[in-house]
Amino acid sequence: MGDTNDSIKPERIIFVTVGTTCFDALVRVVDTPEVRQELFNKGYTHLLIQMGRGSYIPTKSSGEGGCLAADYFTFSSSIADNLRSASLVISHAGSGSIFETLKLGKALIVVVNEDLMDNHQSELAEELAERKHLFYARPQTLLDTIKGMTLETLIPYHPGDAKPVAKLINRFLGFPDD
Repeated sequence: MGDTNDSIKPERIIFVTVGTTCFDALVRVVDTPEVRQELFNKGYTHLLIQMGRGSYIPTKSSGEGGCLAADYFTFSSSIADNLRSASLVISHAGSGSIFETLKLGKALIVVVNEDLMDNHQSELAEELAERKHLFYARPQTLLDTIKGMTLETLIPYHPGDAKPVAKLINRFLGFPDD
């Protein structure tokens, strides 16, 4: 009975998803020692990256020696289980990924892919960040976003009222705000 689990930290998983796209800029920045260390410093224990069609292969790590355990995969028939088990989700700006994560009540950082042309997804992410439902970053600002994030400031997203989203879509399409 001499064994105690006092030194074992509870699992806190960061799930990174790029959807079906190629978003190597996001995968690369999450793979940097600085971002990994900051996530570890914030109490996270595991990093799981869904890298999609990307060609950049992130570094795997067992988590030994006081660092973040890390693994990756390309695609899955469903990421629902990954989202459910995550303490923090770092996602591309796809509306499906954003709303699925918010519906589960998960802390979310949306990282906009600036390489996409006519990136209307950034407008959605910016609007939801202004409403304090998520944090918003670009690949080059992700580290600072992680350093400065305070999860307690996030406001839960309650789906149901489509008016704000419809208003945003109308504004994007150039219709008046009535």
